Amino acid sequence: MRYILTLAFLVIYAASAAQAQRSIGFVPYAVPEAGDIVVPVREGNPAAGVVAEVNTRTGGALASAIDDAGYKGEAGEVLTLFGLRPYKRIDLIGVGAEPLLQRDLQDFGGRAAAANDGGRDISILWAQIPTAVEAAAAHIAFGFTLGDYRFDQYQQKDADEPATRGDLTIATAAADASAAAYEDDLSHLATAVLLARDLVTEPGNIVYPQSFVERVRSAFRGVRDVSIDVLDVAAMRRLDMGLLLGVGQGSQRPPRLLVVRYGGGQRDAAPLVFVGKGVTFDTGGISIKPSKNMSYMKADMSGAAAVTATVLALAKRKAPVNAVAVAALAENMPSGSAIRPGDVVASMSGKTVEILNTDAEGRLILADAVHYAQDRFQPRLLVDIATLTGSAARALGAEYAALFTRDDDLAAQVTRAGAIAGEDVWRLPLHPNHDKRLESDIADIKNVSPEPPGASIGAAFIGAFVRQEQPWVHLDIAGVAWRTDTVPTVPKGFSGWSVRLLDQLVRQLDDAGAAQ
Repeated sequence: MRYILTLAFLVIYAASAAQAQRSIGFVPYAVPEAGDIVVPVREGNPAAGVVAEVNTRTGGALASAIDDAGYKGEAGEVLTLFGLRPYKRIDLIGVGAEPLLQRDLQDFGGRAAAANDGGRDISILWAQIPTAVEAAAAHIAFGFTLGDYRFDQYQQKDADEPATRGDLTIATAAADASAAAYEDDLSHLATAVLLARDLVTEPGNIVYPQSFVERVRSAFRGVRDVSIDVLDVAAMRRLDMGLLLGVGQGSQRPPRLLVVRYGGGQRDAAPLVFVGKGVTFDTGGISIKPSKNMSYMKADMSGAAAVTATVLALAKRKAPVNAVAVAALAENMPSGSAIRPGDVVASMSGKTVEILNTDAEGRLILADAVHYAQDRFQPRLLVDIATLTGSAARALGAEYAALFTRDDDLAAQVTRAGAIAGEDVWRLPLHPNHDKRLESDIADIKNVSPEPPGASIGAAFIGAFVRQEQPWVHLDIAGVAWRTDTVPTVPKGFSGWSVRLLDQLVRQLDDAGAAQ
């Protein structure tokens, strides 16, 4: 890696290990004399601002091209023009008529990345666009990095394919502030999101419970104020984690409980604890799934990837908070040793569970994990994240994750964090009737109910293992963990969803003084 720092020019690298690296730098605002440029366009007056400056360089050709194309600069509207000398390529990206929010800036950067998938250098000209967001260009760089993500390490490369992607330079009046904000903060968040995407995108024969642990250890190597503990089968047996062990016992690859602790706050301050479902491959077990789309079940560890990546972001950006990631890792396979429908299994909490469907396994491993998290860490906030139910995906699609909590204020805080971060949530109900539907004839609780609503029933099951006084949030990300289409900051594939939301939630708690 190389770092260049002259005046306000800072080049840093933030890229997935699975893709060619692209450098991102910031320079004082000036319109370049040639090359490939990206220009923001305000709706209502598309020929004004930066466009007018570039138009002068083109001898009026840019304004004519905009007029001929009927381009208006509506939010997200992209127009690519070639051969308007002295520029080889001009990408116009509409930003609408309203002041830009944080997520709008990131979307702008993502659109710039999508329009420039190649090896040539790019300059983004950022000026005269209203926004109240400080260091706006840093958020553009962050969005660009997320939108630029590719996972291609298992594909053969063409001989003429460039070894590295072209450099990105953002010309902005706030070059120093933007460079610092990106280097010290948002680049680490980007690294975390891409780590989560990499972990989830890897095939199940590459990432399984133990190799997940090894990948996480590697990602945290050299990061300060972090400790990592791993509970193996023997350790989990000593703690009576019958549910997590039960889900994993059908596989030749044994389960693990991974605990990553970051101590950036006061020594005696209670931590935020994030618990993630980490089923590294889910066949459904004895209640086996249909073969169609089963390949996507390598992504059933999206929650575990998200919580560990979130703590990585917090630790690398030195957030003043104590935080813990607990990743419950297992492979759900059918075999002679697998749990069966009808089995009764004891949990770490002492509650017994009647297993009616072995494909409702995520809630089982989370039940032991959330109980462990409460007992060991006494968290001031407990958040669990899981690709838990198809019901949540059917109800909310790819636009919202399902949010469950007993606390109205917490629901409002998480909803606000999602809106700012660009990862939206929608609250679904928890009702006493959902608990009644989980009553078992032969055990303390059963793991499924034949009656809807499925997403709420799944949340109620996990909630049965969370103390009533414990501030708790459950996020069902089954509909948002993978995209069949693209959005500006998420190419088609696995999204790394909730890393940005959780990071933003921590920032809000920081601002409120709760981290102290």
